[in-house]
Amino acid sequence: MELLFMEPVFKEAIWGGTKLRDVFGYEIPSDTTGECWAVSAHKNGDCRIDGGKYDGTLLSSLWKEKPELFGNYPGDQFPLLVKIIDAKNDLSIQVHPDDAYAKIHENGSLGKTECWYVLDCEPDTDIVIGHHAKDHEEMESMIREQRWSEFIRKVPVKKGDFFQINPGCLHAIKGGTLILETQQSSDITYRVYDYDRLSDGKPRQLHVEQSIDTIVAPFEETVTKPVAVKVSGAVQTHLVTCEYYSVDKFDIDGVFSKDFKKYFTNVSVIAGKGSVNGIALETGSHFIVPAGFGECRFEGRMSLICSNPE
Repeated sequence: MELLFMEPVFKEAIWGGTKLRDVFGYEIPSDTTGECWAVSAHKNGDCRIDGGKYDGTLLSSLWKEKPELFGNYPGDQFPLLVKIIDAKNDLSIQVHPDDAYAKIHENGSLGKTECWYVLDCEPDTDIVIGHHAKDHEEMESMIREQRWSEFIRKVPVKKGDFFQINPGCLHAIKGGTLILETQQSSDITYRVYDYDRLSDGKPRQLHVEQSIDTIVAPFEETVTKPVAVKVSGAVQTHLVTCEYYSVDKFDIDGVFSKDFKKYFTNVSVIAGKGSVNGIALETGSHFIVPAGFGECRFEGRMSLICSNPE
């Protein structure tokens, strides 16, 4: 059995920049590249396996043809999507649906629960999480009357911060922020406000009715309390466990060995370099540890974000 290294898929965006090239060394399609889909089997960005026995195989095909690699995890689609987001400019004010709403209104799609690890950001940056409406009625009137400054809740953000964003939570990544996102494998976003920006001379599509349907009011903050523990060769920080995923950060200094037990594990190198079982790793490497793989021996100085489905 071997580790499954990913060939990322890149997405251009009106708000994207060049940090995916500048920080991670990726070959990006343009100077407005907003997203690296690092581990994905979604039809809108399906990664290929890079090297080894399954070289060139789409992750979605491997999921169907070799379910044992993923611990025979239930479901007809790969459940998670890991991406790096380079927000040179502000993303739209948006919300995601839950599984039940997406199944009915989005052709059986999964909903979108997600979490953000802030890789870097410019000084005095903030992000949007939540809103100030006291109930659903006030939320709807604030949106329809475009009372954005009154409605939108901003919070300061710094490198190393972590946020869990549940369906129904109004949110927006703001310009100057670089984020690693772990999410359900879904590409459903409802834009409620986009700063009246033009793309190709036209405003981008808004989804006001769907947003009003799905935004939870009043806002309920999801507080995460990451816990750091020293282990042999590393510091392990447990970031979150929710219904869909569990996410941990490992800061490795020297030699660190781990047997990833549950189903399969997505691994992203977010800083530094080293090796795993003798295979070279650098910032921007992404791979899947298959179910039942056994021990991974990491050597070097590097930080990893690891996720597995619950």
